[in-house]
Amino acid sequence: MNDRYLLENPSRVTVGTVGPVGERLFVLQARDAIQLVTIKVEKVQVASLATYLGRMLRQLDRPHDLPEGDELALESFESPDFTAEALALTYDEIEDRIVLVIDEIDASEPEEEEGAGVGVEGAMARVAMTREQAAALAIRATELVEAGRPPCPLCGYPLDPRGHACPRTNGNTAPLT
Repeated sequence: MNDRYLLENPSRVTVGTVGPVGERLFVLQARDAIQLVTIKVEKVQVASLATYLGRMLRQLDRPHDLPEGDELALESFESPDFTAEALALTYDEIEDRIVLVIDEIDASEPEEEEGAGVGVEGAMARVAMTREQAAALAIRATELVEAGRPPCPLCGYPLDPRGHACPRTNGNTAPLT
């Protein structure tokens, strides 16, 4: 796969989930005119994205009217276009845009030529969003992450109602205090 998604003026940038808590699929979605890209992301990537967007936005002028409600709802999709491996953020001062680059590294097909075994470059999406879109994305991402399973007080991993094998207890039950 070698798809490139360049969304220079997206009308929608959002993150959402599909499925019940504990089994949720996290997706990042962006639309620019007729182009819609849906990218599978991990919960930890969503949490990190929210944190870094928040830090970046604190250094910029305050955003104005944030998108909300239906503007942040996921559009229907059959399956994600690709799975995110790496996310990067930067700020384009000239365009006053926060640029999110999402890369997929597909190591399933080794290259035949020089550099064999390094892997084939995968899909990539470049989303240039406004400060308002970035702020709304950060807020929504934080809400989604916090709406999940509560963390274990010992290890910080999510508690599973079916049982939790906490690595801090080495397979034993937690001590009673």
